[in-house]
Amino acid sequence: MTNPSPHDRGNLASRLVALFINSRITPLLALIAVVLGAVAIHSLPREEEPQINVTLIDLFVDLPATPAREVEQRVCRPLEKLLRELPGAEYVYSTSNENKCLVTLRYHVGYSADRAIVEANSKVNANLDVLPSGASKPLIKVRSIDDVPVLTLTLWSEQQDHYTLRRIAAQMEEEIKGVKDVAETRLFGGQKREIRIYPDRAAMQANKLMFVDLYYSLVQGNSPAKGGEFRTADVEVKTDSSAAFRTADDVANAQLRNYDGTIIATVRDPLRVADIAKVQDGPGEATNYVHFTAGKGHPGAARPGDFHPAVTISVAKLPGTSATDVVKGVMAMVESQRGRLIPADVHLEVTRDYGHTATEKSDELLFHMGIAVVSVSLLIALSLGVREAIVVAVAIPVTLALTLGAFYLLGYTLNRITLFALIFSIGILVDDPIVDVENIVRYLRDPKNAGRPMTEVVSAAVNEVRSPLILATLAVIFAILPMAFVRGLMGPYMRPIPVGASTAMLLSMGVAFVLTPWVAARVLKNLAADAAPTPGRLASWMQERFGTTLARFQAFVAFFRDDSHGEGGESHESRLTQLYRRVMEPLLSSHRHRVLFLGGIVG
Repeated sequence: MTNPSPHDRGNLASRLVALFINSRITPLLALIAVVLGAVAIHSLPREEEPQINVTLIDLFVDLPATPAREVEQRVCRPLEKLLRELPGAEYVYSTSNENKCLVTLRYHVGYSADRAIVEANSKVNANLDVLPSGASKPLIKVRSIDDVPVLTLTLWSEQQDHYTLRRIAAQMEEEIKGVKDVAETRLFGGQKREIRIYPDRAAMQANKLMFVDLYYSLVQGNSPAKGGEFRTADVEVKTDSSAAFRTADDVANAQLRNYDGTIIATVRDPLRVADIAKVQDGPGEATNYVHFTAGKGHPGAARPGDFHPAVTISVAKLPGTSATDVVKGVMAMVESQRGRLIPADVHLEVTRDYGHTATEKSDELLFHMGIAVVSVSLLIALSLGVREAIVVAVAIPVTLALTLGAFYLLGYTLNRITLFALIFSIGILVDDPIVDVENIVRYLRDPKNAGRPMTEVVSAAVNEVRSPLILATLAVIFAILPMAFVRGLMGPYMRPIPVGASTAMLLSMGVAFVLTPWVAARVLKNLAADAAPTPGRLASWMQERFGTTLARFQAFVAFFRDDSHGEGGESHESRLTQLYRRVMEPLLSSHRHRVLFLGGIVG
């Protein structure tokens, strides 16, 4: 371990350099950082877009036998005025139809859905007197981005009809609801099962019955009631006076009753529903239709242009869960049901797979991030040298891995915005290790440092650029971080970019003081003060193949780069440095030039 100079002993950055430059813990910390990044990539929920918490509440109110204009005046407008008083409300709008009203309340971005539903219920229940007589009690439902399905499955068949497909899909829906992290599921298409009753007018007239008698009979017959219990010796018997309808026969055998519950009977036996009506168990009337038709590229046996009966199942996920994991769990369950719930003549098509698209785009962005790391490393190898590039190439993955771990701890998901933030950060986080490496190389090639211990030279070089490195890092953070406080929908959507870039810059500064000196002290230890670099096989091959292009590139780099020393230990400045001196020396030495320069800037 090196001892810092008395001037630097109280500085935290200098202490970090001295503490880790010879420590055996340093490579272990780097390995832990890489493992943390790998675990974060595997554990972070994958989504195509970042989730934005925008809470919506829908209120449904029915007002029978009322035209749309009257519904608007008597129901919608009073509710709009009432809901505008809620805290956090941003927009309130309504839709009026005949006999019904829908009022939608949109809250500010980030407002808690739990708090919103409690406040809305309390407000509406405390002001039910604003609704007209005959209006139903408002039905309140919360809407969010998680209501959007991440997976839709379509069942279709050439032989089965809409009714049969609906029953198969309903059984599958029950199984899907048991999958981990599955939220709302819905069915679209097909015909629901219904028990339909067709009254016989002649039989009803003969028994002096009205439709209201049939209605009361069905309502009372479908209401389970506890009959009581009795004990005999050591046996306890529980009885039910009635049970809910389960089959069409239960409906047909239900006794007819008056509104007060008294049984309607003939001279011989009580009247039953089957005596005055026909009861059928089967498909109800279709409210919507779903059909499946194959395209030209469909791999199945379906012919393009043929329409087949179909039913679609939509699956949504719980907030904060991975769409990829939810889709994998549902598809594993569905595949296990083939041949059991799904007959051989029923086909299954995945018509929407948000998990697949999210994984595909995340993997593509991770691949491009790797390309960016390699490209930056090659550019540094051509500009500074291969060994110098190795030092920087070690620092970049460690910093990115730590940033991914920070994303996991902050509760972000792996989506196009967070990955763009990482790719964007590569261009600025390489500044810290590059500054370190370039100054270390300058120190190593300085004849004054010949014979000094390697760790001492590296520590002195890093400490020399400590202050500008910290200031440059903080300057970038202060320039980017305010973007995280933008309000509205754009704020939380773009927030991973300033948060991710700022986190990457802070971690890059830490890596520049902890890992970069350790790597440089071992990779650059053979650089002598008076030795010219010996080209390796790769450099020789590139010189043979691209000699002219490399010469031009090196000449371009030499324009910006100073030689640390030349023959006789003399320093040779680049043309850019010479131009800088010619411009700055008059400004520093002449008051008149400074005034003219500032006046030109202000003007």
